[in-house]
Amino acid sequence: MLASAVPAMNLRRDELADIELQLFLDALLRYGGYDFRNFNQSALRRRIADAMRQEGIATISGLQDRLLHDEHALASFLVSMSGGASTLFHDPRFLQAFAVNVIPLLQTYSFVRLWVPGSGTGGDAYSLAALLAQAGLLDRTIIYATCVSDVTAAVAKNGYYEHRSESEFYALARQAGLEVTLSEYFEIAPRYAMPKAILRENVMFARHNPVEDGSINEFHAIVARGLLPLFNGAVQYRLHRLFFDSLMHLGFLGLGQNESLSNTVHERAFRQVVADEPIFRRMR
Repeated sequence: MLASAVPAMNLRRDELADIELQLFLDALLRYGGYDFRNFNQSALRRRIADAMRQEGIATISGLQDRLLHDEHALASFLVSMSGGASTLFHDPRFLQAFAVNVIPLLQTYSFVRLWVPGSGTGGDAYSLAALLAQAGLLDRTIIYATCVSDVTAAVAKNGYYEHRSESEFYALARQAGLEVTLSEYFEIAPRYAMPKAILRENVMFARHNPVEDGSINEFHAIVARGLLPLFNGAVQYRLHRLFFDSLMHLGFLGLGQNESLSNTVHERAFRQVVADEPIFRRMR
């Protein structure tokens, strides 16, 4: 009798976890307008499990209670749902490819608009700003860096980026193609770096919900690394359409590693600019 009851009890636990998850998502939506219902289920459950471990909580219901009554815990969770705390010059190979293959073509325009959707805490936005400044292009560029929550946007505006060592930070910047003295663009300390005003003045952070919000402008380039995998298939389809509609003719689209335009509705409208990096150009 007892042995036969175990599968039924396990099924009930699974059902309970599903109920808790739905209540958790509804609570965040009603409390702050944070809508994670269309996130990729695997990514969503993984981030919730990480938050539960970080907070020392055993259930999703317990995590819900913590987030609704602890602003710091909520902020930490929202940052994780935006892709986590980003770093400066992450994936330097991509940044170098962008600097070599995209920035020289952007220099042919009198004014440049660049969008970094799903910018997390802003690491990509400030890294790109440094490369554009080195090329003498930042003073006629506006970088729109958007986040899924106001909390993440506020963290990004603060511009505080930890690194393991100054030598590693310098090495990553050099690999990304930054050749100027880093102190021109960053305040550098043993464990962190902060962008100076020369970079901050041309980076605008704002909230943008990729599930519901439309295009915010027409852009010469969009760099959306790691955003697509966060969402389910329906939202990914919508994002591909949003990127296409937001790019000017001959504009550039940068995606994350292991992301591509293959088998998407607009695949034929783009060509890959760099063979081994996910940088594409809208040709029609």
